[in-house]
This record gives sequence, structure tokens and C-alpha cells, in this order.
Amino acid sequence: MNKQSSAKRAEKLRELINDYRYHYHVLDESTMSEAAADSLKHELAELEAEHPELVTPDSPTQTIPGEVAKGFKKVQHATRMLSLNDVFERSDIEAWVKRIEKLMGGKELEFFSDIKLDGLACSLVYEDGILVRGATRGDSFVGEDVTSNIKTIGSVPLKLKAPEEFLKGRTEVRGEIVIFKEAFNKLNKDLEKRGEKVYANPRNLAAGTIRQLDPKLVASRPLTFFAYDLIHDGFDTSHDKVYKNLKSLGLRTSGLEQVFKDVDDLEKYIEVWNQKREELKFNTDGFVIKVNDREAYRDLGVVGKAPRGAVAFKYPAEQGTTKIKDIFVSIGRTGAATPVAILEPVNLAGSTVSMATLHNASEIERKDVRVGDTVIVEKAGDIIPAVIRSLVELRTGVEKKFAFPAKCPECGTKLIKFKEDEAVWRCPNNSCPARVSRRIQHFASRAAMDIDGLGEKNVEALLDSELIKDPADLYSLTFKQVLSLERFAEISAQKLIDSIARKKQPTLPKFIFALGIRQVGAQTAIDLAEKFKSLENLSLASLEDLLEVEGIGEVVAESIFTWFRELENIELLDKFKELGVQPEEVNQVSGGKLEGLSFVITGSITGMSREEAADRIRELGGTFQSSVGKGTTYLVAGGSVGESKLKKAEKFGTRIIDENELLELLS
Repeated sequence: MNKQSSAKRAEKLRELINDYRYHYHVLDESTMSEAAADSLKHELAELEAEHPELVTPDSPTQTIPGEVAKGFKKVQHATRMLSLNDVFERSDIEAWVKRIEKLMGGKELEFFSDIKLDGLACSLVYEDGILVRGATRGDSFVGEDVTSNIKTIGSVPLKLKAPEEFLKGRTEVRGEIVIFKEAFNKLNKDLEKRGEKVYANPRNLAAGTIRQLDPKLVASRPLTFFAYDLIHDGFDTSHDKVYKNLKSLGLRTSGLEQVFKDVDDLEKYIEVWNQKREELKFNTDGFVIKVNDREAYRDLGVVGKAPRGAVAFKYPAEQGTTKIKDIFVSIGRTGAATPVAILEPVNLAGSTVSMATLHNASEIERKDVRVGDTVIVEKAGDIIPAVIRSLVELRTGVEKKFAFPAKCPECGTKLIKFKEDEAVWRCPNNSCPARVSRRIQHFASRAAMDIDGLGEKNVEALLDSELIKDPADLYSLTFKQVLSLERFAEISAQKLIDSIARKKQPTLPKFIFALGIRQVGAQTAIDLAEKFKSLENLSLASLEDLLEVEGIGEVVAESIFTWFRELENIELLDKFKELGVQPEEVNQVSGGKLEGLSFVITGSITGMSREEAADRIRELGGTFQSSVGKGTTYLVAGGSVGESKLKKAEKFGTRIIDENELLELLS
């Protein structure tokens, strides 16, 4: 191939590979297989090696990591990278709106809002459409030149796409570098297996990665760049116009940006994502709110380090610091001995937290947590608060190490590990008072049998009075017996008796889950019910039968198989039967409109819970599954879809539909 032909070929290869990068990293679409893209990159690299003069700054080969840097140069930002003032209450937003409206002479304003990404802020500078520099925020005036590292991020275009106006002169793009939660968890597990230090959160990992001197290490970590600002004269009349331009340039935005004329609508939108933020691929701690008109935004000016025309609304804190007053060991329904920290009360995620899990003895030792330590505590959504780490720098010398007990604190039985490599110590005594109480509480819980009026204190009262010894005994209780307890009056006693009576014919999945079989969660219970149709069939299932259930491995199968063959459990099931407790058998609807179709749901569905959607699918003759498999017909993307589910869907040819398409099928 002559030089002219090579130049044309190289140009076409650059365009094709950069287009693939844009679709794959920005649009989450795949225009070709990864192997095909690698093959094209290889061909381009060979052409450039043969003709070095063909190498251009926007060539995909320039994303290949170079040598280890000796350090980062300082970079002066053309305009300051400002921070934002935080607000925490709806009243704070309303007060801010009143202030700026007054400053603008009563002018009616539109507001632009976008999710606040929890990552590392950075600036990308393009000259004539070509990336020439990537820099960290630094102190807002001066950052670090991390161009080599930035180039390894797939969602950062080396050359801007249309419109042509941006391909002349200087264009600056500002945004946030993040790592998705799924990738963060996987990387931390790999580091832990290798005995290396794990990262506290995705933001620390993203920030630590982009500041690595070795670009090869940076390239090995799946970072993503989300753009949120654009500096280019004449093309930024409003913030929503900026976002439209960012997308046309080939940059990725969060996709959650919106314009609001009404502050109430804005606040409702922010609250919707407060409830749904666990579905997001990335971490967030709130929303950015700006005056949409860029001219008005600039006219409002800057106070200190923050613009007047924008604020950051922060969701209730999920992390905080407090002191450990004491540590005790709690025994769960399966015998797991879990160390729990008693804390000086701290407000997290809108609630007061006074206790947090320390997981197990190994975690206490690994994190070197001591009584008296100042610790970082985290609460994510409905997850039990956990101690993240001790701030050893604040120790005074009075802190004490916790000695994990050798015996169960409730019944005195020696704690054991069922397997040598297991981290959890357990009480093996099935009659342990704590285990019995937790089993009954679990049986009555909302996710299981949903028996009103059977919280922890009422269960303890029934056990202390020896009116019950196991969950089946609940069905032999009389009104008179319950009324005899101090905690109950006539109305509350009758309510409890009625609530128990209503749950004599539960659905099979709920009953299986309520039994508290180790390793069997709510979804596994549904899968077992779908497979075996009746409790009797499940109780007679062999290990081989159990392993045929999608998502059940050897450990879970063995746990289920063993549970149904233990004398104590056989007697418990017999007692349920004698007392008239009979779970409904699962009858597959024949001839329903969804017969022969199977569904997996990820994320939330508007107007109904996942369980309700599953029930409706079954009513119409369809099959509901917990994970995507070879026979899955539809993957319903109600919220953000995990990469693993998408890959499985692609592998098995599963069709991906949204909640509107599902609701049509269910109507």
C-alpha cells in the first residue's frame, strides 16, 4: 500500500474506531464486537508504525498508556473552577430562589437541575476540536495536568464531533470522572483477595486512579467521564443548551438533567431520585440547581468560592463520625454471632443511628476497631448502618480492644464455624433463646407472613410467658391467652389473633421464605415455589432436583436439602399442618396471554412493586425469573440495568423492554 492509500486508510480507521468508542462509552451501544474493534486498532497501529507521520493527536492509538510519569505539571485554569454552596432542606431552596429573584428585580426565572455526581472534577481543553489537555480541579485556580491518564478513559473523545463551530479555536469541557458502583465492588473484592488495601468509596478510587503516575494502571480501571459544562464563546445562552451541545460534541451527560419553571416540580423531581438513587450506576449525594439563563447566571456573580446563581442540594448524610461506647454480640436466627457497636447517637440519612454492625470478628481485627474509637459510620438506603473505619489519628490511649466471646452470650453454647474458611462464628444450639426469638420475628415480618402486631417486644412477651416456643405455636394462641399479657388490651389482643388467623393459607413463596432456611432469600423462595409447585414436592426434592433451579448453587441446595431432613424441622412442618396452616400450591395458568413467556425485572416499576408485577405475570400464564437465563424472553428495565444483566441478555438473545411495554403486556 503506497503512502497516499495508507493515509486514506488510516483516516477511515480513525473515524470508524472513534465512532465505535463514542457509541460504546457514551451511548452504551455496541456497533461491533470488542474483538472486531481490537482488530481495527491493531491494523491502525501497524499502519502508524510503518508511517509515523500518519499519527495524529486524535488517533485511537494515542489512548494506549505510555511510560510512567515522574510527576504532574501544574496547569492554570482559564477561568476558575468554582465550588457550590450546599443546601439541605426544601426551605433552603425556596429561600435561595427568593434571594436571587430579588437580586434580578423580580424577574421570573427558569431552573436547570442535574444529578450531583460523586467523583473527581476535571477540565478537558480542545484546540480546533482536538484534545490537548486534561486537568484536575486542584485549588480551583490551578490543577494538575493528567492528559495521559484522561486519554485512557473511553468516554473522553480525542476529537470533538459536530457542530463545526466548536471545531475552531479553544473549547473547554468540564465534568466529573466517576467509577460505577458495580466496577468498584468488583475491584475491591479483587484487591481484598490479593491482600491489598481496599478503597473506602468509588470517589476515592476515581480520584486516586486519575492521579496515578502509571497510565497503564489508569487504563486498567473502568473510569467514566460525565460532562456538565462547556466554555466556548457564543454557544452557551442557557444551561440546557449547553447540555444539548455537549451531546452533539460526542460527550456523555448523566441523562437526568431537566429544566423547571416551577420550584415545587423541581423539589418533587429531586425527591423522586432520592427514593430511586440506589438504582443509579454511580454514587450521588444530591442535585445541582442553577439559574438556566446563562447571562442571568453570570450577572448574579460570585460570592467567595461559589456562584450566586447555583446551589447544591445535598441528600441527608449517609456517612458521619461518632464514638463507639461499647460492643456486644447479637445472635441471629441462623445462629450467626454478629458484633454490634453501641454508638453515641448520630444523624444519618435522615434518621438517628445509635447502633451499627461490625459484621464479624475478622472485620473488627482487620479494621482494628476498638471501644472508645471515633469511627466513620455509613448508612445506605435501608441497609443496616455499618462502621466503615476507625480514625486512629484521634486515639488518646484509653481505647480498648474487643475480645470476641468463645461462647454464645445468650445460651452459653460454644461458638463454632460451620466451615474453616467461613468468617462468621455461629451458635449451633437451635433452642438458643435469641435464635428462637429471631426466627419467630422473621416468620412474622412483612416480607414473610406479614403478621401485624408481632414485633420484637411482643414476640419476647409471648416467649417469656411460655405461650409459644416456635412459629407454629402462634396458630394455637387464644384471645384469652394474649389478653393475659401486660402489653395487650382487648382491641390489640383481638387484632393479633385475627391477623394470625388470616395467614393460615399463605402463598407458597412467602411461606418458604418465612421458614428461615439458611441461604434462602425472598427471590430464591419464589424460584423454589415456581419449580416445585407445593411444599411437599420441595420437601422431597433431591440435591440434583434443587440444583436444576436457576441461580441455586451447591451451597444453597445443600442448605435446603438438609433443612427438610432435620427432625426438628419435620416436626415443625407437621405441627403447622395439624394447626391448619397450609400454603397454597402454585398452579401454572394454562392458556393465559403470557403462556410460554418468561420475565426478569430489574429496577423499579411505576405504580407496582416487583412482587406485584411477578404475581400479575403468573396470573397471565407467564414465568417470573430472578436472573436472565437461556430461556428468558424479556428483561424488563424498570430502572438502571446492571452490566451483567445486559451482557447476559445479549448472550441469550433476550429482548430488553421498558416498564411501559411491560404494563401493556400485563393489561
